[in-house]
Amino acid sequence: MASVASAAVVVPSFTGLKASPGAKTVPVSPKLATAPIPRLTVRASLKDFGAAVVATAATALIASNALAIDVKLGTDVGELAFEPSNFTINAGETIVFKNNAAFPHNIVFDEDEVPGGVDVSKISMSEEALLNAPGETFSVTLTEKGTYSFYCSPHQGAGMVGKVTVN
Repeated sequence: MASVASAAVVVPSFTGLKASPGAKTVPVSPKLATAPIPRLTVRASLKDFGAAVVATAATALIASNALAIDVKLGTDVGELAFEPSNFTINAGETIVFKNNAAFPHNIVFDEDEVPGGVDVSKISMSEEALLNAPGETFSVTLTEKGTYSFYCSPHQGAGMVGKVTVN
């Protein structure tokens, strides 16, 4: 912020529309007006903070459509495997299978190894459908409790199989 201690201002004298031949010097000590700086004070207890964190986390979980887990198709070192290959989720959560390495891959649920009444054609990719590029995904939401076995049809013989338990 700039401040002015003192200054001299020359003000000519006027008579009608004619300026007088002499000019007067008038000392001026201006005072700069400053607006008060608004201050914001926030006070909250740790209890309030904790409640806000819990509420935010609950909102994020609901908004995320109950994402349970990401499963890599092919390990980071190029093995033909699901990573993880055996895991547990809650009913209604979504599994995202993501192409990682050694593709093409797909996800097929074994009709003999899913809970009764589950239509595997509704939760599987077709045997011919493949994820061919890095980062491509297939998502599935499992709602029936039980154990589901799945595999990658091009790599099932190489041991690319997995199992999910839904609680």
